[in-house]
Amino acid sequence: MNQTAIGFFRHGQTDWNIDLRLQGTADIPMNAFGIQQVSKAADKLSEMNWDFVLTSPLGRARQTAEILANKLGVSEVITQELLLERAFGVGEGMLYDEWSNKYAHLDEIPGAESTAEITARAERVLAHLEQEFEGKKVLAVSHGALIRFVLQVVTNGEIPPKGERLENASLNIVKKIDKWVLEQWAPKPLGN
Repeated sequence: MNQTAIGFFRHGQTDWNIDLRLQGTADIPMNAFGIQQVSKAADKLSEMNWDFVLTSPLGRARQTAEILANKLGVSEVITQELLLERAFGVGEGMLYDEWSNKYAHLDEIPGAESTAEITARAERVLAHLEQEFEGKKVLAVSHGALIRFVLQVVTNGEIPPKGERLENASLNIVKKIDKWVLEQWAPKPLGN
């Protein structure tokens, strides 16, 4: 039986990524550089065989997924709500300095998805993908915070290292063998 493999791909750059603003569920589009990042990454991804392309419902992820699917020859992009970015409540749109001066931790932002909640959702993502796509190779386009928590669940908190940023257009791969394992840790943009 084939192993289930999930490639978690972070969407291309947005203007809010440049500014270090909390995006969360705000539907901020990719900028021209982000589109270019994704196009370069698509060339590398086309060297791998992907059975499905899934995406968060947010526009920056959908656009990323559509560019990738087109290059990969995958006819349908499947929207998966579980891949949505972590909600940051009233913090969405705030610069790093703004929210970090006002709140000691992201969990303290009113309306934000707590660390416990995003960790539980990361576990649900893995369980869902294992059940729905057993034995398949899936490219899942998502967001920095969610991918970070998925990787933490898989590696028992070892990856990513504290302070390590998952850059836009990066690809990290997990595989289900007896349990989920990290196959590829690559926080830098693919193809750059």
